[in-house]
Amino acid sequence: MAASETHRVIDAIWRIESARLIAGLARQVRDVGLAEDLAQDALVAALEQWPESGVPDNPGAWLMAVAKRRAIDQLRRKQRFDRKLVELGHELEIDQQAPAPELSAALEGDIEDDLLRLVFTACHPVLSTEARVALTLRLLGGLKTEEIARAFLVAESTIAQRIVRAKRTLAEARVPFEVPQRPELAERLSSVLGVIYLVFNEGYSATAGDDWMRPALCEEALRLGRVLAGLMPHEPEVHGLVGLMEIQASRSGARVGPSGEPVLLLDQDRARWDQLLIRRGLAALERAEALTVARGEGLGPYATQAAIAACHARARTPEETDWSRIAALYAALSERAPSPVVELNRAVALAMAFGPAAGLELVDVLTAEPSLKTYHLLPSVRGDLLAKLGRYDEAREEFERAASLTRNGRERTLLLDRAAACPGGSAPSPHR
Repeated sequence: MAASETHRVIDAIWRIESARLIAGLARQVRDVGLAEDLAQDALVAALEQWPESGVPDNPGAWLMAVAKRRAIDQLRRKQRFDRKLVELGHELEIDQQAPAPELSAALEGDIEDDLLRLVFTACHPVLSTEARVALTLRLLGGLKTEEIARAFLVAESTIAQRIVRAKRTLAEARVPFEVPQRPELAERLSSVLGVIYLVFNEGYSATAGDDWMRPALCEEALRLGRVLAGLMPHEPEVHGLVGLMEIQASRSGARVGPSGEPVLLLDQDRARWDQLLIRRGLAALERAEALTVARGEGLGPYATQAAIAACHARARTPEETDWSRIAALYAALSERAPSPVVELNRAVALAMAFGPAAGLELVDVLTAEPSLKTYHLLPSVRGDLLAKLGRYDEAREEFERAASLTRNGRERTLLLDRAAACPGGSAPSPHR
């Protein structure tokens, strides 16, 4: 096998094995930063040795064995012959002597718990949201620093600093490498789900740049969501989030036109929606609903949003969409997880169900909301409703204001086109 081909194989193996490797090491060294450093050392060793020796039969076990040897070497180099060395070093040396298949089998029993611990550690509330996202993509997604930077249109040095600071913060705060217990679990799980959905949304509707979508981020968020659903099968909101992402991702092929321009929901060719993803999403929503009923609770925020997405997925044409149910679901979501953005979406649903005047009434109230002052979708929605009411001059001003607020080039062009089209008739709804 050529060296370049070996490097491609190593990259693929790293994407598969890195989270397992870091999680297993973190359980033993109790330091996520050190665990990642050790894993990176093992990766470097693979890049140096495998082009000559060939890829081993069990590459994950090979990487783990090398990483553990590095841990022993580092402890010895720093002369840390304290209790940690006695306890940890002895354990590592025993594991190091085990044949690769036996080592892999020994790790297998703990790997799911280790991965779950790593998820909750990377998404710990002691970190900023930006740090949680970067660390999650690095540790659990196996993405390189430059890949994360490119996905979020941020300087590579900025992402590198976030990751370094995040690992330092976790170490200084002595964050335990563990799954939180109830009642803390619900709050911490919300943080984990929030990070995954933030990654998905950045891929689904890029906040900046020249691309309307970044599919790689959607795929990574979906992968993380599915992994989490496997690790926490009895948590309804995990399945709710997976259902929501599956259904939204099903529209990806129809959301972008031939030249990369955005295609809004009501204008999409529904024949291009991915039916497999829709079926998977509806199945995940059913699991969330069943678990919620078993607990005697109402649907959580992500499951409710999945139910809204399901209304669109079940409608063969835009005209068949049950907008009254969508409006009711948004009202329920507003009670469970109130936010101005939820209210803005409810306004769109009210307009579709009961006419643009009904939606505009709520939107006009939201114009006084401080958190929406720079949110481009507020004037975008208002412009759409004004256009439908024949108030074109006002609508044009709103679309132009929305265009000035968005940082996405594709969306800016769409909004300016809608502003220019105002004198000739109403523009399509911006509901996504």
